[in-house]
Amino acid sequence: MPKTITIHRPDAVRAAAESCVHFGFCTAVCPTYVLDGEELDSPRGRIALAREMLDSGAAPSPAAVRHLDRCLSCLSCETTCAAGVSYHAIIDGAREHIEKSKARPLTQRLLRSALARVLTTPALLRPAAAAGRLLRGAAGRLGGPLGALASLSSAPALAAFAPRTEGTPQPPANPTRRVALLDGCAQSVLGAEINASAKRLLTRAGIAVVDVPGVQCCGALELHMGRREAATRHMEQAVRSWSAALLAGQIDAIISTTSGCGSVIKRYEELLSDHPELSTQVRLVVEATQDISQIAASLSLTASGSALGLAVSYHDSCSLKHGLKIERPPRRALGKLDMEVRDIAESHLCCGSAGTYNILEPAISDRLGQRKAAHASAGQPDVIAAGNMGCLVQISRFTPVPVAHTVQLLDWATGGPPPRGLEDFRPKPPRAAADTPTPAATPVPTTAGSGDLLW
Repeated sequence: MPKTITIHRPDAVRAAAESCVHFGFCTAVCPTYVLDGEELDSPRGRIALAREMLDSGAAPSPAAVRHLDRCLSCLSCETTCAAGVSYHAIIDGAREHIEKSKARPLTQRLLRSALARVLTTPALLRPAAAAGRLLRGAAGRLGGPLGALASLSSAPALAAFAPRTEGTPQPPANPTRRVALLDGCAQSVLGAEINASAKRLLTRAGIAVVDVPGVQCCGALELHMGRREAATRHMEQAVRSWSAALLAGQIDAIISTTSGCGSVIKRYEELLSDHPELSTQVRLVVEATQDISQIAASLSLTASGSALGLAVSYHDSCSLKHGLKIERPPRRALGKLDMEVRDIAESHLCCGSAGTYNILEPAISDRLGQRKAAHASAGQPDVIAAGNMGCLVQISRFTPVPVAHTVQLLDWATGGPPPRGLEDFRPKPPRAAADTPTPAATPVPTTAGSGDLLW
């Protein structure tokens, strides 16, 4: 008799799987199904695999592992589903089951364990990133995860996000509010300039950024790899540290510049539901967390004129669009500072980054990255922007157009340094009132929709 595998809230996962009524709307928005039309690489196909696997309680078949691993967890299907299926609970539960079953070959298990450990530990990631740069010249000759790592180490965005020599801005003398800034475990090493831009922008607006010790990782990366216990430990530590600072009045909000982190933090009440002793602290943290674009859209920022007329091709990261349901605030914030924001085709489809996906599933990831970069580059924008570092690293591999995090553009437009690649940009003269707007330009909305509530 095979040993039964116990996962977090199995009844909830099974109920979510059983709620699928096979409408099929999800297939049109699933990146892997759109690429190849394989039913088992569609949401309803994966739900069927997950139900069979969970009902048996036994180790999954190699085919089930393969097709469930190919899911990007982009949640485009969940946004589209007319039946309201909680697909995130299904795929998280299925991956936890796979991880606990040890069904993958030993080499894959060791690789995944190493990735989870290194990417969530800045002290390990720094030397690993330095070692990865030594592989750049071999990117075309290596295959599999090693080749993917070599290719990623050459991504132009990583050079663009490297820290500058400028020091940290002095905190405002009389701050209007005090916030904690989630640096992100990987972003603190690979995207330091994004965090620096956020600090400059917030400081310029009279907001003090307070360091809260004890927060290393939000748990998102390990959660999506099926390593729930490790993810939960990170979540508990973050909740205890942030809630203590909130209750002591040291901060009044938590700001995220990493939408992948923010989307998981907003699910903490669900993910930590079996820790009732933390329920009050968890709710406090969830309610206090905001994406940087939400606060930026609500601030009275003064444009310096440096980014006047900048043509911005804006990419909606999946975690922002489908996870947090935030679409308008980034566009509003950029538009208020005289930038021309353009939507791109197939905005609902993932770019293929998806945490560790572009390392573990490089073939599919590259196809999606090329497709996204082609759409984002159409119309020759001055820059491609997004609210998630992973997306920008991915897209930069397949286009010569500069990339920048949304907060970098906001920082630059209000007096900060230009993002790398935009040093030679010259502000464009204001368009006359009678001029016809560029067809690709996106009007900046004036009201917030569901999920777009501002501070």
